[in-house]
Amino acid sequence: MSEVRLERGGEGVVVLTLDRPEARNALSPGMREELTAHFTALAQDADVRVVVLSGGTKVFAAGADLRTMAEASPSDMMRRGSERFWGSIRNLPQPLIAAVEGWALGGGCELAMHADIIVAGEGARFGQPEIKVGIMPGSGGTQRLVRAVGKFKAMRMLLTGEPVTAAAAEAMGLVSEIVPEGEALGHATELARSIAALPPLAARKIKEVVLAGADQPLDAALLMERQAFQLLFDTADQKEGMAAFLEKRKPDFKGR
Repeated sequence: MSEVRLERGGEGVVVLTLDRPEARNALSPGMREELTAHFTALAQDADVRVVVLSGGTKVFAAGADLRTMAEASPSDMMRRGSERFWGSIRNLPQPLIAAVEGWALGGGCELAMHADIIVAGEGARFGQPEIKVGIMPGSGGTQRLVRAVGKFKAMRMLLTGEPVTAAAAEAMGLVSEIVPEGEALGHATELARSIAALPPLAARKIKEVVLAGADQPLDAALLMERQAFQLLFDTADQKEGMAAFLEKRKPDFKGR
């Protein structure tokens, strides 16, 4: 049985929904394999402009499936090659929006942090509780969280294992915006449609430069930005966008 649902919402938007409610969407090996396959395929799909990732209306993802890890050895964990799963998400060129309701814990929080935008319902909770079971985050939790919220907020979450509310997550910079409970997916999908209506090549370049430049010295990152900016002047969408602005009409972006 599939543990991930894919829906094409039209207008270049695809919604991926984690569908393992009986386990609070714990990231089982099967779910990871499905997500890897989906993200790998979507990256190559020219018709896809924005991807939305949801866990449904009750919970985003309550972390890894500990039943598959409790007796594992270091070599067992190494052979699983989980970096392949996370790499498929990290390498998605299209913008990715996470719609978070309920718990986003451990691997679930790390999954949400792979998104470019996080829309959270008011009842959402974010946390890295790995320390409570004798381990630590192993899929970017110590690195992405620090980059998102700074050392001191991140260390409190990591060393106590205690979750934070959606309001606290927004205040520290972990969440893009908060919506009424139960409305995260609808709002994220609406946001995805608005982004999908804009030039997709420009959107991809913005994502690429923001992510690649984050850990570069400022001068190197500015050079990267400048080159990407100049390259977009070779696209049909740039010509269409500026012509439409000057002619006071709605642009028709083709992704070329």
